Amino acid sequence: MKELMSFFVTEDGGLTTWGYVLFIALAVIALAVAVFFVRGKGEKQSSLSIKRLAFCSMSLALAFALSFAKIIPAPFGGSATLCSMLFVTLVGYWYGAKTGLLVAFVYSILQFLQGPYVLSPFQVCCDYLLAFTCLGLSGFFSNRKNGLLIGYIVSIVGRAIFHTLGGYLYWMDYMPEDFPAALSWAYPIIYNFSYILIEGIITVIIISIPAVKSAIAKVGKTARDN
Repeated sequence: MKELMSFFVTEDGGLTTWGYVLFIALAVIALAVAVFFVRGKGEKQSSLSIKRLAFCSMSLALAFALSFAKIIPAPFGGSATLCSMLFVTLVGYWYGAKTGLLVAFVYSILQFLQGPYVLSPFQVCCDYLLAFTCLGLSGFFSNRKNGLLIGYIVSIVGRAIFHTLGGYLYWMDYMPEDFPAALSWAYPIIYNFSYILIEGIITVIIISIPAVKSAIAKVGKTARDN
């Protein structure tokens, strides 16, 4: 098993060339299956579908670009960025859970390829695939009052939970030696929720500004209109 893993994963936890090939191939297959279920039976290819694809692509590109704008980088991975998570959650808010989760899944793949680190398949799921796909949970609140705000909060908390789970399972050895021993059980919670909540608070403040709130509503109306 270790010999097989070494074919795809480098000694420092990154991906070899074949590792990238394998992951991209699996991602394409998973994405194709997800698209099939999102479309559903009998869905017509219309101008709305083209518009939806355009808005999803735009949001995904903005989210990925802003993920490089790190306001507060964490020492062992993760960072508070310039509202990058918002643009993923917006897709779910506009189009519902199916499309939101699909776009968030694509975003999780981009995040993994941006800086892959592999200890085990489940670690990859906790740190990347499941964590960032949670940003599509906003789709479950698309038709509710204050749905964007509620959906955004639920989405980022979901992401933080999976990062925290990965922290307990794989990253406890990275706890600083001067961290209070009595709080060692809470280290993954404190580490992962801190930078995510910092970005979350900043984002909530920004989207609560009347001008920004109005602009998001106008863009959302355009995105949803036939």
